[in-house]
Parts: sequence; structure tokens; C-alpha cells
Amino acid sequence: MFDDLHLDHILLTPGPTPIHPRAQRALMRGMLGHMDPEVFALNREIQADLRVMYGTRPDDFTAVLAGTGSLGMEAGFANLVEQGDEILVCANGSFGRRMAEMAARYGARVRLVTAPLGEAIRPEDVAAHLDGVQMVAVVHGETSTGVLNPVPQIAELVRGSGALLTVDAVTTAGMEPFHMDEWGVDYAYTGAQKCLSAPPGLAPVAISERAFARYSARRTPTPLWYCDFEGLQDYWTRHTYHHTVPVNLHFAFHAALQAALEEGMEARVRRVQEVGAAILAALAPLGFSHYVRRPQDRLPTVLALRLPQGFDDAGVRLALRQREISVTGGLGPTAGMIWRLGLMGEAARPAPYRALMYALEGILGESRLVARFDEALEGVLA
Repeated sequence: MFDDLHLDHILLTPGPTPIHPRAQRALMRGMLGHMDPEVFALNREIQADLRVMYGTRPDDFTAVLAGTGSLGMEAGFANLVEQGDEILVCANGSFGRRMAEMAARYGARVRLVTAPLGEAIRPEDVAAHLDGVQMVAVVHGETSTGVLNPVPQIAELVRGSGALLTVDAVTTAGMEPFHMDEWGVDYAYTGAQKCLSAPPGLAPVAISERAFARYSARRTPTPLWYCDFEGLQDYWTRHTYHHTVPVNLHFAFHAALQAALEEGMEARVRRVQEVGAAILAALAPLGFSHYVRRPQDRLPTVLALRLPQGFDDAGVRLALRQREISVTGGLGPTAGMIWRLGLMGEAARPAPYRALMYALEGILGESRLVARFDEALEGVLA
């Protein structure tokens, strides 16, 4: 039934990522109630581990929301934006644009700082529009284009303005360095199914004291009851009922997060670099090239590759899918132009990409893809 639930399917997308084996085992444990003391103990460990992952202050509030990363995005605007607030949104792709739309729906007067697709937001453009804004929102790793925005430099500018800084860390936190306290980030979120290779359905968030102070000074109640900051504290800190959390997802997330912290950020960064370099070495002779021109603007965890001229994007991806391999193409304006290969969590391993190279040899009638991939890996390791 359902091809044995696709247990052997190879997932090379920019999310979700293959589930970590420890998370898979934890997901199958028996159910406990969401108010059980064992669950509260588990949640405390999750909160402590999230402080390490995000690089927060020791007492900053962390939690996981019962929803995907987009709920993490929305919760920030729902709690920290009021009607008429001036919000500066950095938008150089689909998810920056989503930030702008959400902020506007919560009554913000949105200013946009933009950059062409495939290019990073320029800090000097942010500096030119900071006057009078209550919040700056930026996507750290723009999944739709494979661009890494310069959050540390933007954060340094925002610190002197008095504005809050919200950062979408969906394709960075847990796989790339993230220093919330050092940089001066006030609200950050990601999705469990991205860099941590946990099942979809949870949005880990971190909230600074400054953000809580802004929340406490609201003139009107938070319009999104489900993720009201006070309600989150009721459950996560005071251990009183707010809503039913997906307990088994908590256990799976806890296992995946601990596995990531045990491996260490340096090791995770290194394997992303190694596998990414080997992929490009294998595919470049076919005409694949980096979509993002400047090396410092490339998001390591989502390798955006421009396709060779005349390449049958849809046809090749369909042929790969028939071989149980999923690869993601461009989104919106880049559809048919690029591939976006996920290098987050358990996807950033040589084995699944070696399988991709083997499949492409058969589909394209090319040779030496696997050999070039392995030679590049050996060279990096040497």
C-alpha cells in the first residue's frame, strides 16, 4: 500500500527534509497527555536546547508553536505589530514578500527594501529607511532564490534605531551559525522540518525581553489568540492549559534537536560545504552554474543552480520522481530557470546526492557524474 509508504524515497527539496532516525523512533512512542509531568519536563529540555541553537540570553523565552514556519512568521507580527505601526520589510524573494503581506494584514504600514532576485539585501538600503520604524523584518536565508541576507550587518544598523528586529531563520537556524543575542535579534523562528530534520508541524521560536516589553505595551489585545505570547507563557512557563499541543511531534523534535546539538554546528556547516561543492563539481560540466552571482550572497543550505540552456526541467524532474527522487525547481519568476537543492539536516549527506547523480546519468545519457561527485568529495576531505 502506497509503495510501502515510500520508505526509500530520496528527498532533496528545500523542505521538508528526511526525518532523522532518532526523530522517527521518537515519533512512534506511546501517547501522553499534553499536561503530563513528563511532557512538561521534555518541554523544558526543548526550551533550553533552543536557547543554545538560537544563541539567546539565558532567560529568553523559547517555545515551539503547533504549526509550520509560516505560523512562526505570523505569530511575530500578530503579537508585535499594531494598527498603524511603521514596519520595514526586506523583500528579495517569495518569503520576504510573505512577511510584507502578513504585516499589512495586521495593520502595519509597510515599507519595502528590495533587491533583485538572486541578490542580497544591501545594508545601506536598510539604513536609508530606518527613520520612524517600529520593526525591521528580514529573511536570513531566502529559500525561493538561495540567497543569504547579511543579517549581522542589518542587525547592527537596527540596534541603533530602537526598532525591533524579526528574523526568518527557516533555512539557517540549526545548520548555519545564528547568534540572536550577539546580533541583537528580537524575534526569530524556523520550521522543525528544515535544518533539524524533524517532522513538519512545529515552529520553534525565540523571543527577546525587548520583544516582550513591546508586547506588554500593546494598546489592543493580540488578534491571534492561538499564539498570543501570554498564552504561550501560560503553557510553557506556568504549565497551565492553553491548547492541546502535538505531544508526539514534541518528542520527535526533541530527539532531532538534541542530535543536531550533539553533532555540533561546525560539523554541520562543514558537511553542507563538502556536499554542496561536490554537487557543483559533478554538474558544472553539463552547464549547471550558481544562480546567485556573488559567493558571499549564496545560501549554503539551499543550493540554487541555474539550469543549462535547453534543459528539460519538468521532464527531468518527472523522470527523477519516477525513480523515487524529489528535486525542486524554481518558484514563481525562477520556475524553469533553476533547481533548488536542499542541504539541510539529513539531506546534507553524500549518499542521497550520489543517488541523484546515478539517476541523472541514466536520464541524461551522461557518464562520470558519480565519479566527479566522489572525486570532489575525496578532494575536499583530503
